[in-house]
Amino acid sequence: MTAAPSPLSPLHAVGGRGRTPAPGQRHHILSVLVENKAGVLARVAGLFSRRGFNIYSLAVAPTDEDGHFSRITIVVDVESAPLEQVIMQLDKLINVVSIGELSPAEAVERELVLVTVAVGPTERSQVIQLVGVFGGEVVSVGADRLTVMLAGRPEKIDDFEGLLEHYDVIELQRTGRVALPKLDRH
Repeated sequence: MTAAPSPLSPLHAVGGRGRTPAPGQRHHILSVLVENKAGVLARVAGLFSRRGFNIYSLAVAPTDEDGHFSRITIVVDVESAPLEQVIMQLDKLINVVSIGELSPAEAVERELVLVTVAVGPTERSQVIQLVGVFGGEVVSVGADRLTVMLAGRPEKIDDFEGLLEHYDVIELQRTGRVALPKLDRH
């Protein structure tokens, strides 16, 4: 029997699974290089919030050893945020170094998910097998719980999450999408 997700679970919190735009729904992937300074992320997120732009995911991390720059990958709903308007608004922010759009067809996109699942003896082997099929790994084992990790294309993470709905998901955390341009093969 599957219990309802905990209040911490995104399955409960957002009323659906995953953060990938619905099939057929278009989105922009923006790669924004910024100075790694206090308050920059808040200003970028605030810009989207003030203008009512819907963000599907946002991921940020330093890009160099010295920590002078960070890359923010933002997945934005096309209908809530016309691309030209988003870029124009981002370009006004003083700490933004560069802005690029990555077409989903021309980008390598990845996401990571960590999931803690309550398991009895039968469910334990089923969840471990499911994790193996998806190329994930078990990262922590408790007496009655497993924490598993999977990295891959956002659609793969969505599919994995969908299959986990049959189990008692205690906690689930997704990183948000990160993306870089595909390399030229010539």
